[in-house]
Amino acid sequence: MRGPGSWWRGKSTPAKVETYTRGSFHFFAVMEVTVAGLPALAQIGGALGALMLGLVCAHAAVCAFTVSRAVDWVCGGREQPVRLLGVLAALTAVVGVTALAVSAYGPQGEPVDSAAGGVFGTVTVFGVGILTLGLRERRHVYAAVAGFAAGSAPFMIATGEGVLPALVVSGIVLAGSGFVAFTAVFSVWLLRAVYELDEARETRARLAVAEERLRFGRDLHDVLGRNLAVIALKSELAVQLARRGRPEAEEQMIEVQRIAQESQREVREVVRGYREADLGAELSGARGVLAAAGISCEVSGLVAGLPDEVQSALGWVVREATTNVLRHGNAERCTVSVRQREDRVILTVENDGVSDVTTTSGGSGLAGLRERLAAVAGTLEAGAEEGVFRVVAEVPVARVAA
Repeated sequence: MRGPGSWWRGKSTPAKVETYTRGSFHFFAVMEVTVAGLPALAQIGGALGALMLGLVCAHAAVCAFTVSRAVDWVCGGREQPVRLLGVLAALTAVVGVTALAVSAYGPQGEPVDSAAGGVFGTVTVFGVGILTLGLRERRHVYAAVAGFAAGSAPFMIATGEGVLPALVVSGIVLAGSGFVAFTAVFSVWLLRAVYELDEARETRARLAVAEERLRFGRDLHDVLGRNLAVIALKSELAVQLARRGRPEAEEQMIEVQRIAQESQREVREVVRGYREADLGAELSGARGVLAAAGISCEVSGLVAGLPDEVQSALGWVVREATTNVLRHGNAERCTVSVRQREDRVILTVENDGVSDVTTTSGGSGLAGLRERLAAVAGTLEAGAEEGVFRVVAEVPVARVAA
């Protein structure tokens, strides 16, 4: 049964950063309604208070929609929402001017002025900050922040405010919107960096697979290239001798047969070396690969003296488990232990990165491991428990060694 935290633990690091970014900026929209809209309704009251609440709610809804589209654009899911950014900028200006007008020409009193000022400041700061979430150029970000800050002063002066209060409010808008804009720019940079890092990790895994394939291809070429060339030459020679009725043709075909059998043996050795895994080398390689990926890896236990069949089978378990940690999980720590208990060798691989992929035990990789272990009378168990994914392989040493 999946716990309440499995949804979050099942996400990769880029997905977690993306979800956190969306949630943080969506919360700004909720704050608009809570901090500015509801107080305006309570303090202004009547139809005018309801109008102010409606404008704040509409602005908050557009902000939330802009956050979704802008984050999609940052993650490469859609084009830059230019028109939506224009709508948000226009609506921010309209709501801000309306709030100033209510403060100047609406019902008189400190509560009304306080509520209208709160609407103006909150909508302007959050609106400009969220607007910068969808801007590509830094100069556009600076222009948006400076433009709204500078534009607020003339509107306040036009509604009867003094120059000094107008400049003070303009400075507050500049500081507030600048802070939210900085948060947006940093969030975009962080989100892109995390996704690029994840893509680099996937590319490195693909390159490792490609390098292994090239190595195998080179080995086959080195083994078969010369022998096939000799077989072709001797076969042609045998044909020519046979046409002339020379007895040497039989000797040449016997030599071709010998070279073919030798090539077959050498190919088996290459494939055997490719398919077998050395447990010590795999443990050392897993530690290095995981460390390069920023995952702390601890290896304990001794592998000396184990039969070759056991080392090969357990080495493949280490290789597959390491691959799963890199591809499917979101681990920060991984431990690998090898211990002997009576006549059995137990290999345990644990990591704290649990995803929806790793929690399924029917993958082809784990099925292949079970087949390999079954050949040496071994067993494999894999599953997640309390945020830890654990792979346990057991092989009876006495039976294999015999």
